[in-house]
Amino acid sequence: MPIRTYVADNIGEVILDHPPVNALDSAGWNELPGIIEALGRNPDVRCVLIRAEGKGFCGGVDIKEMQAHPERIVDLNRGNYRTFRAVRNCEVPVVTAVHNFVIGGGIGICGASDVVIAAEGAFFSLPEVDRGAMGGASHLQRMFSIQKVRAAFFTGGRIPAEEAWRIGAIEKLVPLDKLYEEARAFAAVIASKSRKALVIAKEALNGIEPRDVDHGYRFEQGFTLEMYMHEDSQKSRDAFVENKGAAKF
Repeated sequence: MPIRTYVADNIGEVILDHPPVNALDSAGWNELPGIIEALGRNPDVRCVLIRAEGKGFCGGVDIKEMQAHPERIVDLNRGNYRTFRAVRNCEVPVVTAVHNFVIGGGIGICGASDVVIAAEGAFFSLPEVDRGAMGGASHLQRMFSIQKVRAAFFTGGRIPAEEAWRIGAIEKLVPLDKLYEEARAFAAVIASKSRKALVIAKEALNGIEPRDVDHGYRFEQGFTLEMYMHEDSQKSRDAFVENKGAAKF
């Protein structure tokens, strides 16, 4: 199963397990919101922990699906939007534990989360400019400054977890073999609190944010669709699918 769940000790886990790189297709991205929402409503859950098995946390969307079925872009966009909104609006706090690569949709999950814990050597990346797509900056700007986000976005570059920890974008930086242990321990502290207090606090904290990140991401997605319709987007996806790296322009 690409997505698994596990509930114990008032912590509800969402586990991405879709080899080789945890890149979900349009069906996967549209399944994930309901899973997160159901865990958040579960009276036995006081904290949701999102993590992944395999090579890295999340490779984003399945570019090969978009190459073969470009008509699914609207379904994919909606699944991404609903997933990130579900994370941010989850009734209880969401802790996300990441390792190795956090790309595209993985950024949205982290940016929508309440707390991010990362393994040493992990990195955050928005390679959309090299994939013929747009989107993700709205959530990345919940973690990093505008200039840091734009530098990464325009270059398709990476932000190392060490840099993210230095500037306060992630809560903890831990050895890879300690990631799950540390993430569970942090989630357990949250899960020891009153569920009612956590639900109220989450709603209050979302309400005092300086901007509506969900609206911002929906705005971005309009440009995602526009980019997908352009011939340069097709050229970029061709290069990726054929393992040629970034297309030359």
